[in-house]
Amino acid sequence: MSQPKLRRVATRLGELDCNVVDGLSEGTTPELAVVLCHGLGAAATDLVPLAPELVSFEPSLAQRVRFVFPGAPLTMERWGNPTGRAWFHLPESIMLGQERDWETYGKSTPEGLPAARRAVMSMVAALSTATKLPYNRIVLGGFSQGGMVTTDVALRLEECPAGLCILSGTLLAEAEWTQKAKARQGLPVFQGHGRHDDLLPFSTGERLRDTLVKAGLSVDFFPFDGSHMIDEEELKRVAAFLKARLGG
Repeated sequence: MSQPKLRRVATRLGELDCNVVDGLSEGTTPELAVVLCHGLGAAATDLVPLAPELVSFEPSLAQRVRFVFPGAPLTMERWGNPTGRAWFHLPESIMLGQERDWETYGKSTPEGLPAARRAVMSMVAALSTATKLPYNRIVLGGFSQGGMVTTDVALRLEECPAGLCILSGTLLAEAEWTQKAKARQGLPVFQGHGRHDDLLPFSTGERLRDTLVKAGLSVDFFPFDGSHMIDEEELKRVAAFLKARLGG
């Protein structure tokens, strides 16, 4: 069976440059939009190849879903990575690997997170306008730092999004997230995390999961035997999660 043909367009939505991928017929409105944000230090286009992979697992996504891959606004040039992008900068001690006390870090609001949140919110608002989709037809998600930013946004939008996909994320702004999550009871969440993650230990993913579950969100938690990465079985489950968000 031949794969549906996907188109890719570079565009600006709100404050962010984005790559938009779909297989919709000309003039067709998507039934669902899926925003996936890359991790710290990755190129802006890092997650774009996920669109055809997700469609290969669930071909029905091709003609019904618009995938949006925003590039983070900050450069990683000072760390010798001119093509790498960041949603917010981490403390030098973490970047140099001297200190990785994620439990303590997770209690604070990282410097730069509010600015990243505003940028992503502006992109989501522009996407909603362009597609005529309400927020409850937009899934947010991302890998690592991209998952952190989209979790923050999903808990703060004026309206509840369609779902949240957290791939190897962690808890931030603990007191605020715990409080705001109470207003998101029933929000469908897919969360995957590698048991052997050497950057964000598995326990940090469990702490995030427990916080969301306690607040009443509907979390499908998938642990896998891998490191700080996106696992193939995890991706299959993301595709099934997105198909379920489509309904019908």
